[in-house]
Amino acid sequence: MNKKNTQRNFVFFTFLILTLTTFSSCVSNKNIAYFQDIQGVDRAKLENAVAFVEPKIQPDDILSINIFTLSPTSGAVVNQSASTPVLGSNTASGGNQLVNAFLVDKNGEIELALAGKIKVAGLTTYEARELVRKVISKDYKDPNVQLRFANFKVSVLGEVNNPSAYTLPNEKVTILDALSLAGDLTIYGKRENVLIVRDQDGKKEFARLNLNSSEIFNSPFYYLKQNDVVYVEPNKAKASANNAPQLQTIGIITSVLSVLILAVSVLK
Repeated sequence: MNKKNTQRNFVFFTFLILTLTTFSSCVSNKNIAYFQDIQGVDRAKLENAVAFVEPKIQPDDILSINIFTLSPTSGAVVNQSASTPVLGSNTASGGNQLVNAFLVDKNGEIELALAGKIKVAGLTTYEARELVRKVISKDYKDPNVQLRFANFKVSVLGEVNNPSAYTLPNEKVTILDALSLAGDLTIYGKRENVLIVRDQDGKKEFARLNLNSSEIFNSPFYYLKQNDVVYVEPNKAKASANNAPQLQTIGIITSVLSVLILAVSVLK
């Protein structure tokens, strides 16, 4: 009778260990899919989602400016600038970026050869382009001006496949664009609580976005601004994965002890 009880206890104990190990290593997939409620959302609500607002130029921004005139020689003079490396960041195509660009100084001005200083802080790139064209037109006939951000950078950190700072070629960048550049979230990324950190007028702003919900399209943080930081927190499964080796070791030791106990009881 004692032998039967021992065998029964061993079977129960082994089953309990296997069950606990299975549940501890299981990763729930209920929060993995993006926009889970998209089918039930009113189409009109999506069509009226938050609109894109063009970013404004700020001091310390770097602007890529190219001016083309009827005279190639004069155009080359106006375009004179220092080669400015945008270090510590990746372009959308990969690698570091080296551009001929103009730094916006503390007074919000850029300085063009033969054209002098032009205040561009507070303007969009379109407004700054038209202003530069107007100033250059005083000395050059029908100039063509190309102006864009050379340092439109967002940083993506945490549970993504390629965390880094990314320099982007355009200004209309969404949270989904940034996550795509970073190789998407890992299986351990907390999709319902993605943190955005933003500098706005010298102050820090914070927002939490839920990638599982279509409400993300109505958030003022859906479109990113230059120097935004995106942080993806690890979920509980990450902690379980980190503890998996310890759990396996405990399970093996417990199983060995159980076998030994059963062997001793049978031999008796």
